[in-house]
Amino acid sequence: MLEICSFSLESCLTAQNAGAGRVELCGGMFEGGTTPSAGLIRLARKHLHVKLYVMIRPRGGDFCYSDAEFAVMKEDIQTAKDLGADGVVFGILNPDGSIDQIRTSELVRLAAPLKVTFHRAFDVANNPIQALEDIIACGCERILTSGQKNTAIEGIDLLKTLVEKSQNRIEIMAGSGVSAQNAQQFLSVGVRALHMTGKGIQESKMIFRKPDVSMASAALSNEFEIYEADFEKCKAVAALLPA
Repeated sequence: MLEICSFSLESCLTAQNAGAGRVELCGGMFEGGTTPSAGLIRLARKHLHVKLYVMIRPRGGDFCYSDAEFAVMKEDIQTAKDLGADGVVFGILNPDGSIDQIRTSELVRLAAPLKVTFHRAFDVANNPIQALEDIIACGCERILTSGQKNTAIEGIDLLKTLVEKSQNRIEIMAGSGVSAQNAQQFLSVGVRALHMTGKGIQESKMIFRKPDVSMASAALSNEFEIYEADFEKCKAVAALLPA
């Protein structure tokens, strides 16, 4: 299975046309992915025939959430269900870096019958093997992870260990830096699900530009560059996976 992380309707359609079996729909690219708008979810569902999983993340930053943020996550899960999503994606940690099993289990129950991916909050958990067991106990369908490294290829040893330790009780999906150049390495250690953005850069259509005024609180590389899924990058990875 190839999952493409998409931040726009255009990227969703590119992912589908390139052969992805699932789209992870997000907002907030520069925050690492946050909950997308209801409008985007609705349009993605309308145009996609592949699986659609919706990110449930109220903000960027860490994964230790306040009561108010947790309440928002519950509402967003209900919205995703109402709009026809096939699954949701989230991750919650305790302050000590362990998996917040109480809240995670509550959200899994709320999401049902939708399936749940526990996202890369796993990669900053304090004990990956214990985290694996805790997430399984919560009833999640899969874990998206880079093997607790910045890129999945750096974390491939842990990915292999997770596949072995999971004993098919949960799916391990490799994400972060996945490409046609390294996809086969993940398959060779037993990883059967890959996650990528496959992003390419599109130039803004703006002709007039005022470079001394920024719309972002955090400096971006270039506000006149638009990031969308690149068809060829996505297709190249999809072609490597078994039919």
